[in-house]
Amino acid sequence: MARQAAAILLVEDSADDALLVSKAAEQTLGGVRLLRVPHGIAALQYLEGQGIYSDRTAYPFPEIVLLDLKMPEMDGFQVLRWIREHPKLKRLPVIVLTGSTLEDDSERAYENGANSYLVKPCDFSQLVETMKHFGEFWFGGTLLPNSGQ
Repeated sequence: MARQAAAILLVEDSADDALLVSKAAEQTLGGVRLLRVPHGIAALQYLEGQGIYSDRTAYPFPEIVLLDLKMPEMDGFQVLRWIREHPKLKRLPVIVLTGSTLEDDSERAYENGANSYLVKPCDFSQLVETMKHFGEFWFGGTLLPNSGQ
């Protein structure tokens, strides 16, 4: 039986940013499924396997969470604290992927348990490079380069 592709949960409220991250991931993370939820509350539901996310074939448990900070209703800091408070999730790698360059946001993210803090570049080619380095670090480069499959 073939192993299911690694899954990354992208928690991102901006559809435009999510599309750009998805396109960059397609170019650099061959063999990885990028699944998006549009806000923090949906992230909690996804991680708990509630509602539509109970189907783990369609919505597999992620190996990594890519988390935006600035979101309505429940921001990334709240999601991060919630993850770290749950014993079954506390070792789940959470990578903050945000537009914020504020040092206070970076420090706060690390204090709340982020494994890494990446700033979303404005330029798509730089985003591709960021995703490439992300994949090399977290997946050991074994999935790169994407052969277009």
